[in-house]
Amino acid sequence: MNRREFLTASTAVSLSPLVNACDSTPRWQRDAYIRPKISRVAILAAAEYGKSLRDIIQRGIKQCDLTVHNKRVVLKPNLVEFDPNGVINTHPALIEAVVDAFKTLGAREVIVAEGPGHRRDNEYLLSASGLYEVIKEHRIRYVDLNNDDVHSTKLKSSFTNLKQLYLPETLYNADLLVSMPKLKTHHWAGVTLSLKNMFGIIPGSVYGWPKNALHWAGINGSIVDINSSLPLPRFAIVDGIVGMDGNGPLQGQAKKAGVLVFGADMVAVDATAARLMQIEPRKVKYLETAGEFLGNLGYEQIEQIGEPVERYQQDFRVIEAFADLKKIIG
Repeated sequence: MNRREFLTASTAVSLSPLVNACDSTPRWQRDAYIRPKISRVAILAAAEYGKSLRDIIQRGIKQCDLTVHNKRVVLKPNLVEFDPNGVINTHPALIEAVVDAFKTLGAREVIVAEGPGHRRDNEYLLSASGLYEVIKEHRIRYVDLNNDDVHSTKLKSSFTNLKQLYLPETLYNADLLVSMPKLKTHHWAGVTLSLKNMFGIIPGSVYGWPKNALHWAGINGSIVDINSSLPLPRFAIVDGIVGMDGNGPLQGQAKKAGVLVFGADMVAVDATAARLMQIEPRKVKYLETAGEFLGNLGYEQIEQIGEPVERYQQDFRVIEAFADLKKIIG
């Protein structure tokens, strides 16, 4: 379905009242349950955005047993807004290193794709952020997911009253989706990591800016419903070299953590990243829900490789409304 056909078919859906679904369990289809017994997550030291990044990326991919040979890979960075004095976005040097690493490991094609939630002008964001030079240098495609053609996708879980999502065609033509968030706190969700980063795949031409329909439906429920219903395998690489704490995801302060976090279980990756921020993942509402069926949260369910969490933990500040996230569950 192209965008013009969509506008005719879905106006009623986009304008309908969206409220959280009534509580009942289970609220997911059987084939949406993908939680493995054990999830492998790698924490690798990365002190700066330098030339060694490609080797670190390749090591993380290999340690997580990810095979990319002959695959079409879509990289989904966090490119939400630009502030020359801020650390809002996934760093372009990291994106470049990941592109290079996947090509070296035999990927058939590497695509960078994003649907920025605040600005509609992708050309400005690409140029201002430095990502345009990466795309040009490596001769790779960039897809504006806000304006891609869409496919109707039936939801596999019901944590909102949404019955379906219109997802970009680019996802249906790929073999692997790689979420590349910045390690950040968030003033509405507590933390924004690889699961929350999937808001950026939702087309703004359908759901508004900043993805208004999903906010009306409920941020926590929307995060879970999106991630339970995506049509392809996923992997996560979290940019924790320099993160953001405080009033994230746009107005916080830079926080150097010096790590990258890798894994195929995005719930386990986000739980590990939260612990690096000294945030209790079981108190993050959407993570707690996702941990029931989409992935693993507990220490005992995560095979931690690379660096220990304790060595790189930093006290990431949160806004007062999320102060409870800092209280570790024993």
